[in-house]
Amino acid sequence: MINIIAEIGINHNGDINLAKRLIDTAKSAGCDFVKFQKRNPDVCVPDHQKLKVRQTPWGEMSYIEYKHQIEFGFHEYNEINRYCESRGIGWFASAWDLDSVDFLKQFPQQDGRVIMKIASAKITDIDLCNKAREESDVLLISTGMSTEQEIEQCIEMCKPDVIFHTNSTYPCPVSELNLNYIHHIKSKYGTEVGYSGHEFGLATTFATAALDVTWIERHITLDRRMWGSDQSASVEPAGLHKLVRGIRNIDSAMGTAGPREVLGGELTKKKSLRG
Repeated sequence: MINIIAEIGINHNGDINLAKRLIDTAKSAGCDFVKFQKRNPDVCVPDHQKLKVRQTPWGEMSYIEYKHQIEFGFHEYNEINRYCESRGIGWFASAWDLDSVDFLKQFPQQDGRVIMKIASAKITDIDLCNKAREESDVLLISTGMSTEQEIEQCIEMCKPDVIFHTNSTYPCPVSELNLNYIHHIKSKYGTEVGYSGHEFGLATTFATAALDVTWIERHITLDRRMWGSDQSASVEPAGLHKLVRGIRNIDSAMGTAGPREVLGGELTKKKSLRG
């Protein structure tokens, strides 16, 4: 079975009610998880960017103020945790710094497992990867913007449970997706493999469902015209329903690689045509 992740990320724009609407969208579509991104902005934002002025929906402010504006704390994530439990959908987050690993380990799944992900941008932060490995039961990593050597080093150090193929361009041209790299990951590392898509459209994501992945992730939004850097490459509600339905159908259709069997309606047809 393929686990489908609706990546909310920071598309909630710091609004807990918007986050809940996105959770509802993911649940309605049939996703298994929603995923967020957790940062300590004081650590994650480089010093030379902190005081840069940015125009935002909340007015003109420094970049560090903006990052704090859209960051959820314990109160919001505790509410998210309760809400996801009431809606019957799992949730976890990407940890962008050591503080965030400690923060996220407070929120295990209902089965007791702690799931964390390391984003492509952070897989060269070996201290972060190792701490996430220590504090999680299921560790996922993404491989975008990384060389083979950088990926090898991360995997050797933290032994992730799932390795995601992704291209970190937002949105990514389909000609640069290189979906066959999924086969390379599978044969080289022997782990579960996932796909995190940032492309326009659904067809190429459907294709990965036939490539032996066990996790598929796409960013979601209520409206691609909303404020935020990730909105335009995200999937809107109608598209998410189509995406989940298509992935489930492809997964169901794959069957086995063994000798051919005559199944279902073919048995009746065989009898009527061959006697």
